[in-house]
This record gives sequence, C-alpha cells and structure tokens, in this order.
Amino acid sequence: MKNSNKPALGGAPAPLPLRSQKLLEIAQEQWDRKLGLLLFAYGSLIWKPGFEPAETLPARVHGYHRALRLRSLVNRGNAEQSGLVLTLLSGGSCRGLVYRAQPAQSEALLNELWAREMVIGSYEPRWLNCQTPAGPRRALSFTLSRQSPGYVGALGDAELLHIFKHAQGRYGTTLDYLMRTVEGLRQHGLRDAELERQWRLAARHGLCPPLT
Repeated sequence: MKNSNKPALGGAPAPLPLRSQKLLEIAQEQWDRKLGLLLFAYGSLIWKPGFEPAETLPARVHGYHRALRLRSLVNRGNAEQSGLVLTLLSGGSCRGLVYRAQPAQSEALLNELWAREMVIGSYEPRWLNCQTPAGPRRALSFTLSRQSPGYVGALGDAELLHIFKHAQGRYGTTLDYLMRTVEGLRQHGLRDAELERQWRLAARHGLCPPLT
C-alpha cells in the first residue's frame, strides 16, 4: 500500500513508525467505500480540518472525554519546555463534530491524517460510535492510553500556567492551541467547561485576552 505522507494537513513529511504504518493499513481496509471516510473531530481538526467535508454533523461520543493531556515536544512545545495538545481519554463523554469525506478523497485524506497525527505514534486510532442528529455514525478518531509515554497526568493550575507562558513549538503556543479549540467549538454551538476554565485561568494571569 502506498503512503504519500504529504503535508497537506499541516504536518511535515516523515516516515511512519512500523506500528503506525500497520494501523494505517488496517484503517485503510475499514472505511466505507460508498459513504466515504468518517472522522470524529474534537480538537484541532475542528478549526483546521485541512479538507472540505462533504458533510458535517454535531456529535457526542460516550466512553471518552477531551483532555489537554498529550505531551507535545515539537508542534506546541520543545525539548526545553514541553507543551500540551488534546486527546481523547477513556471515561465520560465528548461533544465534537463528525466529518464525512468524499469517497474519492478518502484514501488520500487518511494517508494525510496519519502523516499529521501518527508520525510519533502516541495516539491510539479507534472507530467510535457517535450519536448525531442524523442517527448513529461510526467514525475514526485518535485516543490515548494512560500507559502511553506521551500521556501527562493531572496538572495543577500553577503547572498549567507555566506551560501556557513558556511552551511554544513550530505551530505556535499551547495557549494559542487551547484558545483556537475553544473558539472553534463555540462556532459550532459546542462548549467545553474545562477548556474554558483554563482559558479564564490564563486570562486572569494576563497571558491572553478574557474569554467573553
């Protein structure tokens, strides 16, 4: 199977680890050829999908929740000060978006998603059952095991503020990533109480504009 590893979704070309390549091959066999690839977006894919979806639906997933708990050493942090990006952790529920790609674009899109999300191989790709206004949908998303080396446990507010103040990578700061996600969710009528609390925390300490 060919893997283009194109940077069309914002990631730089890079060879995939063997495990990531095998997971990609499995995913390539499982998407619906008639309907098109379905994705559950909960973080940066909401405000930067990198493609034009054929359909977008609000959705809720049960059994996973959104959390700023994945260590970032390149995109939103660096070796001196690691940053954080979002992931799905087991437990609770999460509101986000289901995107449907055109069938003709789906295989290339899946390759590009892997180049964006799976180069390091921290995520655990899963097909999740999503409840939407149009009925249940089974969509691909990226979760994280608490056993992963990239998993970051619970952080106190002082630790979060230090990261918000100092963590910056090739695509910007952790704080900018957080704010863009909150804004993207709100544009679709979705709210995340914990992310909004973290924004307000940063604003109270003069690190960003207030959340209105």
